[in-house]
Amino acid sequence: MARDAARTEPAAGVGAGVPPGAAMPGGLSGGGLPGGGLPGGDADAESRMRGGLRRMRAIATTLLAFMVTVYVLTWRWDASGAPGWVSYVAAAAEAGTVGALADWFAVTALFRHPLGLPIPHTAIIPRRKDALGRGLQNFVGTHFLSEEVVREKVDQLGVAARAGGWLARPANAERVTTEVSTRAAAMISGIEDDLVRELVEKSVLPRLLERRWAGALGLALDRVVSEGTHHHLIDLLVDQLADWLVANPETVLRLVREQAPAWTPRWLDEAVAARAYAEALRFAADLRTDRGHRLRRALDSFLLTFAERLRTDPELGDKVEALKRRIVAHPEADRAVTAIWVTARGVLLDLTTDPAGAARTRATEALAAFGARLVSEPDLAATVNRAAADVATRAVRRYRAEIAAVIGDTVARWEPDETSRRIELHVGRDLQFIRINGTVVGALAGLLIHLVTEVLL
Repeated sequence: MARDAARTEPAAGVGAGVPPGAAMPGGLSGGGLPGGGLPGGDADAESRMRGGLRRMRAIATTLLAFMVTVYVLTWRWDASGAPGWVSYVAAAAEAGTVGALADWFAVTALFRHPLGLPIPHTAIIPRRKDALGRGLQNFVGTHFLSEEVVREKVDQLGVAARAGGWLARPANAERVTTEVSTRAAAMISGIEDDLVRELVEKSVLPRLLERRWAGALGLALDRVVSEGTHHHLIDLLVDQLADWLVANPETVLRLVREQAPAWTPRWLDEAVAARAYAEALRFAADLRTDRGHRLRRALDSFLLTFAERLRTDPELGDKVEALKRRIVAHPEADRAVTAIWVTARGVLLDLTTDPAGAARTRATEALAAFGARLVSEPDLAATVNRAAADVATRAVRRYRAEIAAVIGDTVARWEPDETSRRIELHVGRDLQFIRINGTVVGALAGLLIHLVTEVLL
C-alpha cells in the first residue's frame, strides 16, 4: 500500500522525467536540438547556449537514471529481506523517478511530441505558435506600449539634461553640424535641375497662379515698412551711391557741364558742376546718417500708401494679376527658375561644405549654447522634456498596433520547428531545472508519504 501511494502521489504533485527503458538520445533529453543556428544571432552566444542546454539536460537525465537504478536495486533488496531503512530509500527513489518522468514529459511536450507519439496537447509551441505570437503581441501592446508607460519612461530618461550635456561639449556640437552639413550637401547635390523645374512648374506655379497676389503683396509690404526692414536695403543703396560719388567726381562734373546751356560761360558751368557735386555728397551723407530724413519719410509714406492700395484697390489688383500672368508666360520664366535654383544650390553648397565657414561655425556655437541652456535653464528643460514625451506618446498612439504587430507577424513567419528550436535554445536550460527539481521534490515527497504511512499504519 505504501508503495502504491508513492507511485501515484508524486506524479500528481510534481512532474516528469524519463520512462524506464526509454531510448536516451531521442526521449530522455526532451529531444535533440536540431542543427542550424538562430538566424541573425551571434554564433558564439548561440554555441554557449547550446552547450549550457546540453549540460543541464545531461544532469537532469543522469539524475533520472540514478533514481531508476536506486529504485531497482532497493526494490530487489527489499523483496529479499533487507533492513527496514531500505524501504524508505526505495519509496524516495520510486517517487523521484515518477516526478522526473512527469516533468520530462511536461518539458518535452512544450516543444515536441514525447517519444514521437502524437499525444494530445503536446508539441504546444510548434502547434500553437501563431496564437502564442498574437497573445504576446496583445500583451506587449497593452502593457508595454501604453501612453502612460511610455510617458513615464521618457520622463525618467531626462532627455533635456542628457541631450544638453552632450551638446554643450563643442566637439559634439561640431560633430552634429558636420553630419547634418554632409547629408544636406549630398541631398542638395543629388537634386537634378529638371526635377526642380518640373516641381516648380507643376506644383509651385499652379498654386501661385490660383491666388491673387495683390492682397498678399500688400500685407507683406505693409509689414516690411512697419517693422523698418526695408531700411537695410535703403542703407545698402545709399552706401553704394555715396561710394560711387566719391570714386567718380569727374563723371558727375562732366554730366552737369553737359546739361548746361550753350550760352553760359565755361567758368560758370564749372562752378555750378562743383556746387552740384558737393550738394550730392552732402545729401548722400545726410541720407546715410539720418534715419528720419525727409526722403526716407517720404519713401515710407509712399510704400505704406501703395501697400494699402494693393489690399483695397481692385483696379490695381487686376494690374498685378495681369503682370503676374505675363511674367509666368514669358519664355524666359523657365530659364529664370533654373538659374535661381542653380545659384541657390551653389550658395547652399558653399555654406554646407566649408568647415571653417561662418555658417558652420555659427551653427556649432549655437548648438553648444543651446545645450548649455538645456542644462542650466529648468524651464527650457521642462519644455523640451514635455515635448519629447508628447512626441513619444503620439507615436505610440498612432503606431502602437503596427509596432506590436511586428511580434505576431514575425512569429507567424517562423517555421514551427524553427520556432520551437529558438525558444528551447533560450529557455531550455532553465526548464531542465524543472526536471531536476521534480526529481528531488518527488523523492522527498515519496519519502515523507512513506514515513507518514508507516507511522499511521
